[in-house]
Amino acid sequence: MGTAGVGALPIRLILGRVTYNGVMLDELTLDPEGPVLLVGGYGTVGAEVARMAASVFPLALTGRSPERGRVLAEELGAELRVWDLADPTVFRARARAVVSLVNDPDDRVLRAAIGAAIPYVDITRWTSRLQRAATVTALLDTRAPVVLSSSWMGGVVGLVAAHLAAGLGGADRVEVAIRWDMRDRAGSDSVEFIDRLGLDYEVVRGGQRTTIMPLTDVSRVRIGDSVTKVARIDTPEQFTLPLALGVTTAITRIGFSSAASTSALLTAKRLGLFRLARGERFTGARRALLYSPGKGGTARVRVDVEREGSSRTALITDPAGQAHLTAVGAFAALHRALGTDGAAARVGVNFPEQTPLPESVPAFLASMGVELAITADAEAVSTA
Repeated sequence: MGTAGVGALPIRLILGRVTYNGVMLDELTLDPEGPVLLVGGYGTVGAEVARMAASVFPLALTGRSPERGRVLAEELGAELRVWDLADPTVFRARARAVVSLVNDPDDRVLRAAIGAAIPYVDITRWTSRLQRAATVTALLDTRAPVVLSSSWMGGVVGLVAAHLAAGLGGADRVEVAIRWDMRDRAGSDSVEFIDRLGLDYEVVRGGQRTTIMPLTDVSRVRIGDSVTKVARIDTPEQFTLPLALGVTTAITRIGFSSAASTSALLTAKRLGLFRLARGERFTGARRALLYSPGKGGTARVRVDVEREGSSRTALITDPAGQAHLTAVGAFAALHRALGTDGAAARVGVNFPEQTPLPESVPAFLASMGVELAITADAEAVSTA
């Protein structure tokens, strides 16, 4: 019996097969001519990614309910497979890349991809799980790119921040303001952030690490044509931007197209409901506060970057909505993992804002139908 990887990770070789905590790991094989494996490839975001990627790569779509993906697979000429991450049955496949579009709480997909040296993309992780994924990647024998693209909208926010920072010669401060369109299509996991509204989280402010409460630091921000009340939430870019771009302050706030929804959320926070209703027992009740998907809306995000007294502001607008914009981020991350975006791929952990081609971000977004309006020294955020 031998040990695979390094450190204290309980990964072992038993009769030539890899196990983690005594459970057989899935068996993926790198095939540079094989399909891109989309795990969760026919969900709300997964279907968008599949349609984008099908024009470039052969695809294999996986999930736990293949009947839901049959029409999409036939439309795209994609392979359809069952991979239920809650089922211990070993999954086997050949792939040129793996894109994780569903929650992977036990790092099952991540470990399988790393074990096979297959380029890997993940857009689903909130901050603590992203931190764990980065740690697992560092501890294992990682021989392929691992792109953790879970900042807002599949990493689009990180890409835009990198573009603005490149134009300023760097970044000291990045502020993100999200306007959530209540009319938009949304998968059930899209409001997962609400599960974290009862948990304090760490940020970097003025170069110092500090812990803050969600839904504080309320501001009114002009996002496109609308002034939106926004408040702090825990998102991965507040962890990755200081590491990747060296910013000393990173802030992300969210508000809603419905002022009543924003007010209800802030009232629930003020009453302590998110702390009282923590845990899986209350998951449905928490998410019901916001999960009311419509037929379609517009995604809008404002990104402000400051550097030594100068600033640039970007308004990201996707008329096709939040699921489409998230898929655009995932598609960019896939190209980064494979090195098909014009620069060589880099082995190990990568964040979106580490793009080696920040100047190409506007053209890429435009090619995907995403509008990017950039202004210099825009009006400051007003604090309520």
